[in-house]
Amino acid sequence: MQNFTAHLHEEAGTIALGAALARAMQPGLTIYLHGDLGAGKTALTRAMLHALGYAGHVKSPTYTLAEPYAIDIDGQSINVIHFDLYRMASAEEFLDAGFREYFNHQTICIIEWPEKAETVLPPPDIHVSLSVAGEGRDVELQASSDQGIECLNRLKFAPNL
Repeated sequence: MQNFTAHLHEEAGTIALGAALARAMQPGLTIYLHGDLGAGKTALTRAMLHALGYAGHVKSPTYTLAEPYAIDIDGQSINVIHFDLYRMASAEEFLDAGFREYFNHQTICIIEWPEKAETVLPPPDIHVSLSVAGEGRDVELQASSDQGIECLNRLKFAPNL
């Protein structure tokens, strides 16, 4: 599957999608999150991290730009790095911060506001687009690599209609 679209009813739908995505993820995945302020990018990331087993507080890295989380997947310790590039003035800031070193086969990188550094970011495996729609959100997932297609093929999610 290369594309997936759904309407997520209220916050519960976002949490359920995050849990489903977490079950489908593998190390090395890069996910771009697109959407306006308040569209649910951080809420979706928080749901993914909690479903992956992270028990602590998940905050938006708006001021720190990146928050690392140590996660155990199938007995393998991996890092999930949550980036929020909203406050970056230029793509060079991303390079100057040394963030490119996080992109490897052992790390899952989730990037909010990727357009702020798109010229220097590695290409994504999955684009996630979120938009507010009534009381919920519309979401589109689009795979853009073989690893992204594999992830979406593993995705088991049926939104409540």
